[in-house]
Amino acid sequence: MLESLVDATGLTKRFGSFTAVSGIDFHVQPGEAFGMLGPNGAGKSSTMRMIGCVSPVTEGHLRILGMDPAVDGPAIRARIGSVPQEDTLDTEMSVWDNMVTYGRYFGISHALIRERADELLRFFQLIDRRDDKVDPLSGGMKRRLTVARALINQPEMVLLDEPTTGLDPQARHLLWERLYQLKRSGVTLVLTTHYMDEAEQLCDRLVIMDRGRIVAEGSPRELIDRHATREVVELRFASTEEQERSVPLLEPGSPRVESLTDRVLVYTSDGEAALGLLAEHALQPTSVLVRRSSLEDVFLLLTGRQLEE
Repeated sequence: MLESLVDATGLTKRFGSFTAVSGIDFHVQPGEAFGMLGPNGAGKSSTMRMIGCVSPVTEGHLRILGMDPAVDGPAIRARIGSVPQEDTLDTEMSVWDNMVTYGRYFGISHALIRERADELLRFFQLIDRRDDKVDPLSGGMKRRLTVARALINQPEMVLLDEPTTGLDPQARHLLWERLYQLKRSGVTLVLTTHYMDEAEQLCDRLVIMDRGRIVAEGSPRELIDRHATREVVELRFASTEEQERSVPLLEPGSPRVESLTDRVLVYTSDGEAALGLLAEHALQPTSVLVRRSSLEDVFLLLTGRQLEE
């Protein structure tokens, strides 16, 4: 077993009387993509700030790269890359100057900075914008530049806090592709997200957080197999009355039925059988979708609410 790059036990963060992170345990292994999935306010960013040695631990045990962040903060920060939730680029400087200036903070030689900056801008498909000011760049380009800049010191681990929030689908998928290639090259990724598809695409293993606690842990596939059913049937009805009538009819034949504002979710191993129950009672949904279970279903089952709330 390789030594964990992040080792957290009973990790707690309080702000006055408010507990943002409540006694969580997790470990990050070298070379893996580890995710923290949850809604806004779940404690993900507070956890990331403690890992990044920019916010002190209130209680519990935390070791980063085998070191104590309370004592070895500068040494840890020199060996990790950090991509904050909000871009911190100098918008009046060029793309190239943002890379070079950031590299100087790590005491890297000018020649090596230029070499790495050129390599990273090519990797993130930004080399043709190297002389452009940052301000007019698209949101996707700025985000890719922020990630590229975080790699200038060749970190052993990269922290990415909500890396694709606010990006359009094309920009998100391009960044996913770059991050996936980084993971394949052996870079350890620790990321927070509230996007289900992002967690499934990027994470080898993840924890689901809610209200400062970890409610589940495992690979995306393990979580789905452990906490959800094989299929989910999504039903929409013409009226609230019909939707309310459907629930008690569906419940006896399904492990769980969730009645949401706009639809009914039936968790089942046999979607066709669930539809047959409705037909027996002359209930006809206006739309029916039978699909495989997803991470969003896992979250809904564990917490009783959707991530969008």
